[in-house]
Amino acid sequence: MACGIYSTTDSGSPMKSCKDFKKVFIHKDPVDMRRGINGLSELVQSSLMGNLMDPHLFVFSGRKRDSIKVLYFDRSGFAMWQKRLEADKFPWPKKHTDLVVELTPEQFSWLLDGYDVWKIKPFSELYFEKVS
Repeated sequence: MACGIYSTTDSGSPMKSCKDFKKVFIHKDPVDMRRGINGLSELVQSSLMGNLMDPHLFVFSGRKRDSIKVLYFDRSGFAMWQKRLEADKFPWPKKHTDLVVELTPEQFSWLLDGYDVWKIKPFSELYFEKVS
């Protein structure tokens, strides 16, 4: 699983995983990646991304799309982590008209692995009244 903040214990088990969060909000427009917790918190509030205290992840990227920052509230304070890619770019929403795009925690995990979640389409659901 790509979405995990790993502890420094020998077990290496994640302290937090994507499943610990209800929603993931992607800020579609590029942000200044020099922003820290305070600057990104202000952006969450001004962009109406959701309540900062809810169990959600708030995700930001710069113009190059080679790194992301993730902000969340963890019971006693804010936490932020960053992932920088050495050779690739993160897939990012392009055709969405909204400033904020919502993903499921599972989709966010795929995004961290490099999958373009906006191009993935499941099979259509079929409904039958009777089967012969």
